[in-house]
Amino acid sequence: MNFRKGRRREDPEINLIPFIDVLLVILIFLMVSTTYSKFTELQITLPTADAQKAVEQPNQIDVTVDAKGNYTVNGQPVSFRDVAGLAASLKAAAKPGSDPVVIVNADQFAMHQMVVNVMEAARLAGFERLTFAAQTGGGK
Repeated sequence: MNFRKGRRREDPEINLIPFIDVLLVILIFLMVSTTYSKFTELQITLPTADAQKAVEQPNQIDVTVDAKGNYTVNGQPVSFRDVAGLAASLKAAAKPGSDPVVIVNADQFAMHQMVVNVMEAARLAGFERLTFAAQTGGGK
């Protein structure tokens, strides 16, 4: 028998293991149920050129691509059948024995593939120098 007048009280113990288990389950649930679809929508602002207009070079070929898919080479309309035909038009526009600069001026609503076609035609024609015309900062 224990006849002591005062009972000895035990110190309370805080067990954190169940608390951590519950937090991990909540964290896993949130990771699995979160959708990341909003991160795939990128807003892109294309840069504009902020330089003075270059002096027109006599040894250049201007290729224009509009939004409807029409091509012009040095202001002359070209019917696009394939990239090889466009390359032939570029070769015809170049002066014999010269290495011209091909300047691509594409409409902002032109499909990307149209610009790639011009780049591929310049490669097939053997023109190594290619540049893109850009809108100046104040010309919006």
